[in-house]
Amino acid sequence: MRRPVARRVQAGLATAAVGAAICVALPVHQASAAAGSASGYATQNGGTTGGAGGQTVRASTGTAIHAALCSRASSSTPIVIEVQGTINHGNTTKVSGSSCNTAADKIELKEISNVTIVGVGSGAVFDQLGIHIRDSRNIIIQNVTVRNVKKSGSPVSNGGDAIGMESSVRNVWVDHVTLEASGGESEGYDGLFDMKDDVQYVTLSYSILRNSGRGGLIGSSESDRGNGFVTFHHNLYQNIDSRTPLLRGGIAHAYNNSYVQLNESGINSRAGARAKVENNYFKNSRDVLGTFYTSEAGYWQASGNILDNVTWSSPGSETNPAGPGMPSNTSVSIPYSYRLDGASCVPDIVRQTAGANTGLKESNGSCTPTTPNPTTPAPTTPAPTTPAPTTPPPTSTPGGTNLSIGAGSDGSSKASGTSYGDVRDGNLGTFWSPAGSTGDISIKWGSATSISSINIREASGSAGSVTSWQVLNGDTGAVLASGSRAGVITFARTSLKKVTFRINSSAATPKVAEFETYA
Repeated sequence: MRRPVARRVQAGLATAAVGAAICVALPVHQASAAAGSASGYATQNGGTTGGAGGQTVRASTGTAIHAALCSRASSSTPIVIEVQGTINHGNTTKVSGSSCNTAADKIELKEISNVTIVGVGSGAVFDQLGIHIRDSRNIIIQNVTVRNVKKSGSPVSNGGDAIGMESSVRNVWVDHVTLEASGGESEGYDGLFDMKDDVQYVTLSYSILRNSGRGGLIGSSESDRGNGFVTFHHNLYQNIDSRTPLLRGGIAHAYNNSYVQLNESGINSRAGARAKVENNYFKNSRDVLGTFYTSEAGYWQASGNILDNVTWSSPGSETNPAGPGMPSNTSVSIPYSYRLDGASCVPDIVRQTAGANTGLKESNGSCTPTTPNPTTPAPTTPAPTTPAPTTPPPTSTPGGTNLSIGAGSDGSSKASGTSYGDVRDGNLGTFWSPAGSTGDISIKWGSATSISSINIREASGSAGSVTSWQVLNGDTGAVLASGSRAGVITFARTSLKKVTFRINSSAATPKVAEFETYA
């Protein structure tokens, strides 16, 4: 049973309020029209262009938004709706027409296509009023704030979702938005970004999700597995209890996101789902990746992430945390091009770019944010999606003392008859193997130790079994080196308490006889 979440969310809100009191105000960049181009899975299945090429209209009430949808020649006629001001229950009514299907208690994008909603001028705030996308396709929502949408209490809207999608939705790009609540389910709130009943090809980028019990879900139940192909990148999740996201079936790609204060769990891959999780920064959080609250397993491929004060639960019948080493248990092929920022840059780059009213700034891939040209698509040539393989390591043994002798060791799993301790006993006749074809093995010390090289000695007859690997700083999760052959591996001298050798792929059962470490 999950613990009550209200106090944690409210405590986070109190902390945020104190921080706001001492912040220095920065200039607000104003958007005048939709800018940039879609990224991630929203570029697939024909792409996502919203209302590009259609009429541009201005709206300052929810009724005006609905009227703009209903005034089109057809439900698929492209339109760009520029929104300024506060949209709420008091200024939102149902409007009828042959090109729309609206409702008074939410912004309804139902049975339509080719629409862009973008905040302009001094900003657009949807206050206690959610945005509902149903049976629709090719939708862009950009540069708006949606706050305090409730499913219980008063007023209620959109089932409590800030942005909710359901029932045969295709190609949605949500970009530079701020989605926030003021508590958890017991206070009347639900998810900030929910997808269910056949939603596919969605991207959430450069956005802020905060102060909620639930970040969002993909699939409403263990049987609702027809959703997926969702990308999350350069977003800030802050003071969220769980679901960042909850993924049931399907595929999600989460990269370059900043996660701060995930109170119960983070990326929850379950019911056969697969998540690619790379170059994210997790801070002051718990159980940031794994399968939680179910016995129906999900899977993940994780690389390049940084863990900063992350704690983990013990495995159980309905708890399968990916940590502490976060080894991958599947592989996920991404069909689109993208460019990764280093995980260490992510908190700063997200701070400067994410959310509404930030000038639609984006990362340029070098840890410096840039403002996109509205008429020029973002660059499409990606950097490598994984660290580039290093030159095959030398075979000569480093000089000096093997610091693994007398140290400790642990790992992600071990095959029957093998032991973590066999990699630090100085005996080439014993070895460790993971339970499968991939896994982690670590050397650890009681105090910080400086090392600049390791030597992975495979057992007799198994040389060449390891075909792809990474060396990780076990304290932070940072990637120190990567390559394709075991042996002597060198990297910049690093002071740490734990170093991890991660096997990402192998041609045969890996057998690590010795994991030597050298200063």
